[in-house]
Amino acid sequence: MDMAQDVRVALSMVAHGEAPLGIVYETDAKIEPAVKVIGVYPVALRANAKPDTVRYFSFLRTQTAKSVFEKYGFNFLVKPTS
Repeated sequence: MDMAQDVRVALSMVAHGEAPLGIVYETDAKIEPAVKVIGVYPVALRANAKPDTVRYFSFLRTQTAKSVFEKYGFNFLVKPTS
């Protein structure tokens, strides 16, 4: 497995057939019509997550976070909890 210099290089390599796949944010993939999104990766908490991490994770599930993510072109896959 080769590592690309940055996300734009990875995207270009996939678009030009120089790599079979790449891992990039969906918002980056959307700018390149020659690539197809085949999956997304989720976020999750570990059982031993620190309190600050739990609070941040909880924030990510709010309407406020949803609005910010959508403003920048991200899809929000879960219904906000507040």
